Amino acid sequence: MTGSTHYIAPSSMDRAFNTVVRWLAQRGIGIAGSQALTVVGRTSGQSRTVPVNPLAVDGSVYLVAVRGETDWVRNARVAGSARLGRGRRQGRIGLTEVPDAQRAPVIAAYLRKWGWEVGRFLPGGVTAGAGIDELAAVAHLIPVFVVS
Repeated sequence: MTGSTHYIAPSSMDRAFNTVVRWLAQRGIGIAGSQALTVVGRTSGQSRTVPVNPLAVDGSVYLVAVRGETDWVRNARVAGSARLGRGRRQGRIGLTEVPDAQRAPVIAAYLRKWGWEVGRFLPGGVTAGAGIDELAAVAHLIPVFVVS
């Protein structure tokens, strides 16, 4: 859980797309597995909701922030919990950040499933088809949380 300087800000098109996906998830409709993540803001204390793509790997569920140090990541680190789900099927979850050394296999699985959507946000010229060694080299720049 080392500090990171990786962050890809959303473009205006990304913001519009995320608004639609979040709105749909809050109403029970998931696009490509998306769900709504609601985290209390670390400074405002207000709830903030963003669309995320939870990933199940070996019996655990993970949230991966390919964009890097996003607001939801910083809020999750402080709050340690959130609400996750679609529509009325939302529940309280715990969020624990995965140590850097254990992230690469989760990131690889995430990219196999959603690389087509998020590959452009990867740091340092890494592509969605990167191997475990390449991903391990940048894993400290890609926050990963396990859901409990």
